[in-house]
Amino acid sequence: MNPYVPFLGLLALAAVAMAALILLSAFVGPRRKNRQKYDSYECGIDPTPTPDGFGRFPVKYYLIAMLYIVFDVEIVFLYPWAVAFDSLGLFALIEMLIFTVAIGISYVYIWRRGGLEWD
Repeated sequence: MNPYVPFLGLLALAAVAMAALILLSAFVGPRRKNRQKYDSYECGIDPTPTPDGFGRFPVKYYLIAMLYIVFDVEIVFLYPWAVAFDSLGLFALIEMLIFTVAIGISYVYIWRRGGLEWD
Protein backbone atom coordinates (compact mmCIF):
# COMPACT_ATOMS: atom_id res chain seq x y z
CA MET A 1 0.00 0.00 0.00
CA ASN A 2 2.97 2.30 0.59
CA PRO A 3 3.69 3.10 -3.12
CA TYR A 4 0.08 4.24 -3.60
CA VAL A 5 0.08 6.81 -0.80
CA PRO A 6 1.38 9.73 -2.97
CA PHE A 7 -1.14 8.89 -5.68
CA LEU A 8 -4.01 8.75 -3.20
CA GLY A 9 -2.82 12.02 -1.65
CA LEU A 10 -2.80 13.71 -5.05
CA LEU A 11 -6.25 12.30 -5.80
CA ALA A 12 -7.57 13.63 -2.49
CA LEU A 13 -5.99 17.04 -3.13
CA ALA A 14 -7.61 17.20 -6.57
CA ALA A 15 -11.01 16.26 -5.12
CA VAL A 16 -10.74 18.93 -2.41
CA ALA A 17 -9.68 21.56 -4.96
CA MET A 18 -12.57 20.61 -7.25
CA ALA A 19 -15.12 20.83 -4.43
CA ALA A 20 -13.68 24.14 -3.22
CA LEU A 21 -13.84 25.70 -6.70
CA ILE A 22 -17.44 24.55 -7.22
CA LEU A 23 -18.49 25.96 -3.85
CA LEU A 24 -16.57 29.18 -4.46
CA SER A 25 -18.24 29.73 -7.82
CA ALA A 26 -21.67 29.15 -6.26
CA PHE A 27 -21.02 31.82 -3.62
CA VAL A 28 -19.10 34.40 -5.67
CA GLY A 29 -20.82 34.11 -9.07
CA PRO A 30 -23.60 36.42 -10.22
CA ARG A 31 -27.15 35.34 -9.45
CA ARG A 32 -29.08 37.39 -12.02
CA LYS A 33 -31.09 35.16 -14.31
CA ASN A 34 -32.38 36.41 -17.64
CA ARG A 35 -33.23 35.12 -21.10
CA GLN A 36 -29.88 36.12 -22.61
CA LYS A 37 -27.94 34.16 -20.04
CA TYR A 38 -29.69 30.90 -20.88
CA ASP A 39 -29.89 31.46 -24.65
CA SER A 40 -27.45 29.63 -26.91
CA TYR A 41 -24.50 31.66 -28.14
CA GLU A 42 -23.37 31.43 -31.76
CA CYS A 43 -20.45 33.81 -32.27
CA GLY A 44 -22.47 36.94 -31.46
CA ILE A 45 -25.26 36.13 -33.90
CA ASP A 46 -28.75 35.50 -32.58
CA PRO A 47 -29.69 31.89 -33.29
CA THR A 48 -32.36 31.55 -35.95
CA PRO A 49 -34.46 28.50 -36.63
CA THR A 50 -33.53 26.63 -39.79
CA PRO A 51 -35.97 24.93 -42.13
CA ASP A 52 -36.38 21.15 -41.99
CA GLY A 53 -34.39 20.40 -38.91
CA PHE A 54 -30.84 21.67 -38.77
CA GLY A 55 -30.13 22.05 -42.45
CA ARG A 56 -27.12 20.58 -44.21
CA PHE A 57 -23.78 20.52 -42.46
CA PRO A 58 -20.66 19.77 -44.54
CA VAL A 59 -19.03 16.42 -43.84
CA LYS A 60 -15.62 17.97 -44.56
CA TYR A 61 -15.39 19.28 -40.99
CA TYR A 62 -15.77 15.78 -39.59
CA LEU A 63 -13.15 14.43 -41.99
CA ILE A 64 -10.63 17.08 -40.97
CA ALA A 65 -11.35 16.35 -37.30
CA MET A 66 -10.79 12.63 -37.84
CA LEU A 67 -7.53 13.30 -39.68
CA TYR A 68 -6.40 15.49 -36.81
CA ILE A 69 -7.15 12.70 -34.34
CA VAL A 70 -5.23 10.14 -36.40
CA PHE A 71 -2.12 12.27 -36.66
CA ASP A 72 -2.45 13.36 -33.04
CA VAL A 73 -2.42 9.71 -31.97
CA GLU A 74 0.81 9.30 -33.93
CA ILE A 75 2.41 12.02 -31.82
CA VAL A 76 1.11 10.35 -28.66
CA PHE A 77 2.94 7.16 -29.68
CA LEU A 78 6.12 9.05 -30.56
CA TYR A 79 6.58 10.74 -27.15
CA PRO A 80 7.14 7.62 -25.01
CA TRP A 81 9.42 6.20 -27.69
CA ALA A 82 11.50 9.38 -27.70
CA VAL A 83 11.78 9.39 -23.90
CA ALA A 84 12.97 5.76 -23.74
CA PHE A 85 14.97 5.83 -26.97
CA ASP A 86 18.36 5.06 -25.39
CA SER A 87 17.24 1.91 -23.62
CA LEU A 88 15.13 0.42 -26.42
CA GLY A 89 17.79 -0.42 -28.96
CA LEU A 90 17.77 -1.08 -32.69
CA PHE A 91 14.53 -3.11 -32.77
CA ALA A 92 12.49 -0.18 -31.42
CA LEU A 93 14.14 2.17 -33.93
CA ILE A 94 13.12 -0.07 -36.81
CA GLU A 95 9.60 -0.47 -35.42
CA MET A 96 9.17 3.31 -35.11
CA LEU A 97 10.55 3.87 -38.60
CA ILE A 98 7.98 1.42 -39.99
CA PHE A 99 5.22 3.15 -38.01
CA THR A 100 6.32 6.61 -39.17
CA VAL A 101 6.57 5.50 -42.81
CA ALA A 102 3.06 3.97 -42.64
CA ILE A 103 1.63 7.20 -41.21
CA GLY A 104 3.59 9.23 -43.76
CA ILE A 105 2.20 7.16 -46.64
CA SER A 106 -1.34 7.66 -45.34
CA TYR A 107 -0.71 11.41 -45.01
CA VAL A 108 0.55 11.64 -48.60
CA TYR A 109 -2.44 9.60 -49.80
CA ILE A 110 -4.89 11.93 -48.05
CA TRP A 111 -3.05 14.97 -49.34
CA ARG A 112 -3.07 13.72 -52.96
CA ARG A 113 -6.79 12.85 -52.76
CA GLY A 114 -7.60 16.42 -51.66
CA GLY A 115 -8.63 15.54 -48.12
CA LEU A 116 -6.87 18.58 -46.67
CA GLU A 117 -8.43 21.25 -48.92
CA TRP A 118 -11.07 23.60 -47.50
CA ASP A 119 -13.21 24.41 -50.53
